[in-house]
Amino acid sequence: MYRGEPIWEAVDRLFIDRLVDEDEALVAARESSARTAMPQADVAPNQGAFLSIIARIAGAHRILEFGTLAGYSTIWLARAVGERGRVVTLEVDEVAAAVARENFERAGVADRIDLVLGPALESARALADQGTEPFDMVFIDADKPNNPHYLAAALAMSHPGTVIVGDNVVRDGAVADPDSRDPRVHGTWALLDGLGDRDRLAATALQTVGLKGWDGFAIGVVRGPSD
Repeated sequence: MYRGEPIWEAVDRLFIDRLVDEDEALVAARESSARTAMPQADVAPNQGAFLSIIARIAGAHRILEFGTLAGYSTIWLARAVGERGRVVTLEVDEVAAAVARENFERAGVADRIDLVLGPALESARALADQGTEPFDMVFIDADKPNNPHYLAAALAMSHPGTVIVGDNVVRDGAVADPDSRDPRVHGTWALLDGLGDRDRLAATALQTVGLKGWDGFAIGVVRGPSD
């Protein structure tokens, strides 16, 4: 096995070593999550690169992120939108927000990120009420029980072609337990049900296994009138 690790982690590290350009600023941001209330909860480097590539494929210039933590995924997204793009990221925890702001400065992307401090759902609803310009991509990675509400808020600020990505939709297989009482699982089910609205979205979900354990992403795109 590669470096003596479990094989699924070894494969992730091989992919990261050969494909992912994680510079010092990204490494520092990832490691700084140890200073937050959720250490190591950020996406893996290859997953951050995946989000960046999705943003680039979508031609995203405006991205909304639910859940900042230390800002690791935010930096990937901010680099994807380019100097003229914008990422709005929502974070409830003041300590995490302070850590993230340090990381944005170090990565040289602070000028293209708006970090909104407060409960993410309240912040998102305030953005919608203000008539904010629609977003081209939305990344949902905050408290899972609120997933369906985040999706509804995201859809209210979307346009045809907006890409919506939800993280942590497998939860070590718990999502397949019909008797689960875990509110995070129930929130995931509700997110999947919402993304499964075929009149409004085209969507799918993929399992992942690697450095972040057994989990996965759900991804959807908002349909247009001719879809």
